[in-house]
Amino acid sequence: MISVFEESSLSKAIARVGLPAMLGQLTTLIYNMADTFFVSLTGKPAMIAAVTLCTPVLLIIMSIACVFGMGGSSMIARLLGEGQKEYAGKTLNFCTYAMVFAGVFTAVLGLVFLVPVAKLAGADTENIGYTLDYLHYLFLGTPFIMLSNGFVHLFHSAGFIRESTVGLILGNGVNIVLDYVFIILLGWGAAGAAAATTLGFVCSSIYYFTCIIGQNQKRNPLFLLSPRALCLERGTVGSVVVIGIPGALITVLMSVANIVLNNYIAIYGSNAVAAYGIAYKIDMVPIMLSVGLSQGVTPLIGYCFGAGQRGRMVVIMRLSMLYGILLGALFTVLFLLTGQHLAGIFLHEEILTIQAGDFLKVLCLSAPALGIINMVTSYFQALGKAVHSLTITVLRNAVLFVPAVILLNFFWGLTGVIAAQPIVEGLLTIICLVLYIRELQENPYVAAKTFHEMEKQI
Repeated sequence: MISVFEESSLSKAIARVGLPAMLGQLTTLIYNMADTFFVSLTGKPAMIAAVTLCTPVLLIIMSIACVFGMGGSSMIARLLGEGQKEYAGKTLNFCTYAMVFAGVFTAVLGLVFLVPVAKLAGADTENIGYTLDYLHYLFLGTPFIMLSNGFVHLFHSAGFIRESTVGLILGNGVNIVLDYVFIILLGWGAAGAAAATTLGFVCSSIYYFTCIIGQNQKRNPLFLLSPRALCLERGTVGSVVVIGIPGALITVLMSVANIVLNNYIAIYGSNAVAAYGIAYKIDMVPIMLSVGLSQGVTPLIGYCFGAGQRGRMVVIMRLSMLYGILLGALFTVLFLLTGQHLAGIFLHEEILTIQAGDFLKVLCLSAPALGIINMVTSYFQALGKAVHSLTITVLRNAVLFVPAVILLNFFWGLTGVIAAQPIVEGLLTIICLVLYIRELQENPYVAAKTFHEMEKQI
């Protein structure tokens, strides 16, 4: 089979890298929603609220893995484009060891400061017990959470797209099965949801290491396990971290923004938090699919950049943004028409169902914009332009979102808080387009060749 990086049809190349990544993200969302679904069967809004409050903490743990997963992925893809396969292998090896050390350190830190973390996440007297139960098991599995999430990106950039997706689906499948066992059969509640999550990541990590060992025995220079091959060159470490930090900050700042949002929603009670939690998880379907598409295409863009195929790279970007916009628009229409019915799958009280349905109809308005925002962010990450990627991230989750939540809450209360997301992402779409167009104007050769290559290669 032709390497995905050298596929002549651009639409087919995007499908080969994008669809597996979207499938992986979708299974992640399914397990996340399974947590909420099985917890909701307990009939305790406080427990649903606890799972909602812990989600940003899980995302922060994942974001630390992104420093080495996404940073390493970007660098590996460009190194492969330049033909430096051995150096790409050393980079992947460094990222693996870095994730192990970071995971152990974060686990110890989280367990020591468990109560302060729970309170910072927005837990109150009504749900703090459930929140602590969830966080305890979550931090115990932190090293495996980091490894699993980091390997998804690293395997993808190395061209092992199938293995990347299988590992993700395996972990999420185990999680869903254990959710039923721990929450329904054993009655462990929030603790059971967290234990299932942790064990799912353990299984996927074992699978990825099995793949690495197999490739190592085949003498594949991309997969090295020996500490002797540990690359500690300052240039490598610096490049990975500098590129990875913006990718990690996307999740960190999104989590911080969600914590701020949860604290403001908590003003209106646990029922409001539970209703928002359900609406947000349903709205995560187009969000995760958009993230999957952009993350899947990122190594392809990085490879084209490293190989000097600039015209091809721009066409891939335009097609990917178009697909992302159309996908988001489809879900916006779906949620506007069926929002309350979808919320009713997870909530059994009529008042909560109506409230969650109304929240979802507001949140989904930003879905088409994600096709531009996520792709432009990934584009700059793939090119190693950390400042541009960081600018979008900071604007999205700090400079614009947090003040918007505060101001809109002051003027319109709970409705204003929920409306902050589509308003901010509408503004950010314009900013992303301006940054992307400016970058293209700096390279007139790319702009001149774009339409010719599109006509021949789509």
